[in-house]
Amino acid sequence: MLKYSFRRILGMIPMLFLISIVVFTLAKLMPGDGISGEIDPRNTDPQYIAEMREKLGYNDPMPQQYLRWIENFVQGDFGKSTRFKISVADVISERLPNTLMLGITSILITYILAFFMGSYAGRKPYTFGDNFIGGLNYLGLSIPSFIAGVFAIYLFSFTLGWFPSNGSVDIGVTDGTLEYWLSRLHHVLLPAIVLGLLSTASYTQFLRNDIIENSRKDFVRTARAKGTPERKIYNVHILRNSIIPLITFLGFDLVAIISGAIITETIFTYPGLGQLFLQSVGTRDYPVLMTLTMLFSFLTLIGNLVADVLYGVVDPRIRLD
Repeated sequence: MLKYSFRRILGMIPMLFLISIVVFTLAKLMPGDGISGEIDPRNTDPQYIAEMREKLGYNDPMPQQYLRWIENFVQGDFGKSTRFKISVADVISERLPNTLMLGITSILITYILAFFMGSYAGRKPYTFGDNFIGGLNYLGLSIPSFIAGVFAIYLFSFTLGWFPSNGSVDIGVTDGTLEYWLSRLHHVLLPAIVLGLLSTASYTQFLRNDIIENSRKDFVRTARAKGTPERKIYNVHILRNSIIPLITFLGFDLVAIISGAIITETIFTYPGLGQLFLQSVGTRDYPVLMTLTMLFSFLTLIGNLVADVLYGVVDPRIRLD
């Protein structure tokens, strides 16, 4: 297991190198540069703009700019945000806790609901309850996240007033107090529910189908023939084998914890990394944009590795050499 993980980590290095080239090239091909995102060229002396571009190295050859950027990036210097006028690391660290809270809450909602609904539908297939859950799943799969978000804000925020429609905490709440954390939980619940329920649909259907398939396997028939209690057959032989693929999805969901739901955070005006990413595109804040893209790419590779390792851990039939 350790050798396999070490080889995979070493294999990420050239892949991240290629990703960095693509990210840097795409950023340079986008219209404008850091200067145009920081100042208004229409109201600024062109000579001053030219001097600043020369000073910041924007006129240097592309390979030289890339080497300078990647060298600073490896050393932990991600540059300075042209919009917030502070270091990129400070901008990301300020938004990261919000995205972590949203991601963890939505994943908890997803797995808890998917486990109970998928288990019930798989244990009692083709009944009214199974058909009702299946209808909810297909409804969740068919509704786009931005439609679900707008509808949730209209119903639960504006009409019923149960949840706030934007922000991450109430104004005037003292940081670190119980009231502060309750306020944060209150703000994150609605976007987390929207994000979690949309993911629950596919996970529930997957678990339901896997339970039905495993219940028809030969080892289940053999257990029944030996007189094994039905409860033990379901819990030990069917359910434990059915949740193995579901557990491996956790590796891919780790990416969602950090990257957040870009659309959901934007709709709910939730100050996380997803909203920051879209704002960086609109304001041409290239240092933040490039750093977030590299972060999401790295986490995607880590998520794939965690998924493979979890699959080998929960399923003793799999050996990672």
